[in-house]
Amino acid sequence: MKMAWLAALAAATLPASAAAAQSVTVTGLAGEHVTLAAADLAAMPRAAVTLQLEGGRSEACEGVPLSAILAKVGAPQGKALRGPEMADAVLIGAADGYHVALALAETDPMLRTGPIVLADRCNGAAMAAPEGPFRLVVVGDLRPARSARQVTSITVLRLAAAN
Repeated sequence: MKMAWLAALAAATLPASAAAAQSVTVTGLAGEHVTLAAADLAAMPRAAVTLQLEGGRSEACEGVPLSAILAKVGAPQGKALRGPEMADAVLIGAADGYHVALALAETDPMLRTGPIVLADRCNGAAMAAPEGPFRLVVVGDLRPARSARQVTSITVLRLAAAN
């Protein structure tokens, strides 16, 4: 079990190519995966959020709730999110090598008041380099350290229980 987790982590931390930067690869617990391009994300349910930046600045962003993206690979949500699933994690990878980990439970709208969104538009325009084309926005964080920019991968991992 531990080796499978390490292999998934290693695969999620590989550098992204320039082509991959224009899409997001989502991988589920059983290895199922889907690659979502900008057009795919634009066709999914949308949410408007405010990205709080350092220094008191903010940006009005919009994108797809992370829970809707995770549903594409069968991640448990709602009442199905219980028991061992409460220890699952979501690893977000960025083109620049940055990684952010979230508890799967944090991504469920039934368990968290502030949304988590994969934004593709901010301040009325498509996101461009160096911020985009996709940025994770974690509403409710006191500083934007988990709001990773240049997102290229989203991986659901089962963390083994500590012995």
